[in-house]
Amino acid sequence: MTAHHVATQPNVNRRIIRLAALAGVLGLIGVFSMTATAQSSTAAQTASKPTIVLVHGVWADSSGWNGVIERLQREGYPVVALPNPLRGLTSDPAYIAGALAGMPGPIVLVAHSYGGAVITNAAAGNANVKALVYVAAFIPDVGENLLQLISRLPGSLINPETSFDVREYPAADGSVGHDAYIKPELFRQIFAADLPEKETALMAATQRPIEVASFVVPSAAAAWKSIPAYCAVATADNTIGAANVRAMAQRACPAANIVEVNSSHVVMISRPAAVADLILRAARNAPAAAAERR
Repeated sequence: MTAHHVATQPNVNRRIIRLAALAGVLGLIGVFSMTATAQSSTAAQTASKPTIVLVHGVWADSSGWNGVIERLQREGYPVVALPNPLRGLTSDPAYIAGALAGMPGPIVLVAHSYGGAVITNAAAGNANVKALVYVAAFIPDVGENLLQLISRLPGSLINPETSFDVREYPAADGSVGHDAYIKPELFRQIFAADLPEKETALMAATQRPIEVASFVVPSAAAAWKSIPAYCAVATADNTIGAANVRAMAQRACPAANIVEVNSSHVVMISRPAAVADLILRAARNAPAAAAERR
């Protein structure tokens, strides 16, 4: 080996190292660029979709939507599950309406059970709400109350005199309110007869009550008259009664927008895929529905 070759060999090695390092940096830049592009594309797709807002009903909380939320998020939709105060058909819609007012862009508003009466009032006058989805829900007209709606046709197992444990609570104005819980021994039969007993025992223990007076407060609005509506009827609903839910759905929703699901009242828990499919249909049709109304 010549002296010149020995002297230049380290320089050659350093150049190779530098080139390899440069190639590595360029590769990382490419990876970061591809990742950023993919993230930007995903964000753009999400931004182009309506926000799906879920409102739970009585004797439940937002966790009841978990199976539905997983499916909606998998499709790239932004989802918000709002807490429903369950204090009455005056203050509850005001609370939900306030939350909706702070959300930019189009909204698909979904509700279960008593939540249906709440969104029927909360959505009124909000131009961002492009579709309403009622899931085994009350869908009142102006002036109707919950007690009337569960009593029109047979099927509801709720009897306010025998179904509830009623407990007093101090109201904010200093008066005494009255919370209605479903009696534990009746909970599964009335509310969730197609779920395992172990699960319904937990649900009964964690149920959120409703103010008793809520059953006789009349609805002040009927947003379904001006906003496209979709309805899921649970055919084994013992809470509102399947016949009552079906009658309200047929009044509020076009026939093509009604699905019947073999389920108890908690259809979003026992049949989350069917509920998610209906919500996705409403979300995909929302822009076209909005255009038709302009």
